[in-house]
Amino acid sequence: MVQHAVIQELFDKPISKKLWVAPMAGVTDRPFRTLCKYFGAGHAVSEMMTADKTLRMSKKSLYRANFDGEIAPISAQIAGSDPQELAEAARFQVANGAQIVDINMGCPAKKVCNKLAGSALLKDEDLVARILDSVVAAVDVPVTLKTRLGFLNGHENILRVAKRAEEAGIAALALHGRTREDMYLNTARYALIKEVKGLLNIPVIANGDIDTPEKAKYVLDYTGADAVMIGRAAQGRPWIFREIAHYLETGEHLAAPSIEEVKKVLLGHLIELYEFYGEYSGCRISRKHIAWYTKGLRSSNEFRQNMYKEDSTAAQFKVVEAYFDHLLDHGDIMSDVQVEQVNLLES
Repeated sequence: MVQHAVIQELFDKPISKKLWVAPMAGVTDRPFRTLCKYFGAGHAVSEMMTADKTLRMSKKSLYRANFDGEIAPISAQIAGSDPQELAEAARFQVANGAQIVDINMGCPAKKVCNKLAGSALLKDEDLVARILDSVVAAVDVPVTLKTRLGFLNGHENILRVAKRAEEAGIAALALHGRTREDMYLNTARYALIKEVKGLLNIPVIANGDIDTPEKAKYVLDYTGADAVMIGRAAQGRPWIFREIAHYLETGEHLAAPSIEEVKKVLLGHLIELYEFYGEYSGCRISRKHIAWYTKGLRSSNEFRQNMYKEDSTAAQFKVVEAYFDHLLDHGDIMSDVQVEQVNLLES
């Protein structure tokens, strides 16, 4: 049973709004979350923030904890392995404006797991229980959990972990359909997500390999999940939330964005990143976003190699704008590979 009004409101929304942005380190900063919400995402969780208080005031942590002007509800994800440190981190984020605290037990990154944080926590169910109890008791806002099926294949313990999370008072559970051992390889397994949904009385959010409108509908229908969480598929493609929402509402596909719209969205995103991070970091952080937006476009590899050489925001912005203007002027946006595929089909 949902016990918090802020969580209840998330799941009272139409099905087309039950699309969540997955927390991704180095990606889901405030500009990205805002953009995804503009395109129809119903909720977005922040980047992972360490519970280590000695790092709380680092430049990176301050960026990640910046929620100024963000569309509510604000969800701050915390990561660590010490129950009391995590409880303190939860209180800090609530004081910082978070309306929801999310615990990271899903990150598979080696540098995180080596500190027995993220998905490495799944190796120690007693520690998992102590963390859940400590964080839930520490704050008055809802606490959610992001996790995986288990640490190792063949040793999936998500059913026990999920039930313990519910008993601890976790308000909702987001579940990636892989183990830590899988990393992002193999395919997400939705059967276990379905079992978890059948076991719990709290909302379950399905995550993993949801990259098309059809896949989103399939996962919702098959697992019975209350929402789906989209991560890598939204990189350079924030309009995926609009596309999925339209499909869920109508059963029809929305037209892909025009190159003019892609240009407008990307340039707007760059401006937000520059303002958010400043000159030095803004230029460098923007590079990966530019690469994602331009993947598959005509001569994009050559463009990216030139773009990477620019070390100022003004020059970077100018070269991106010029690239899209060239595409628009020539009316040919397909990559060389796509052109070859079309030629083969027509031959």
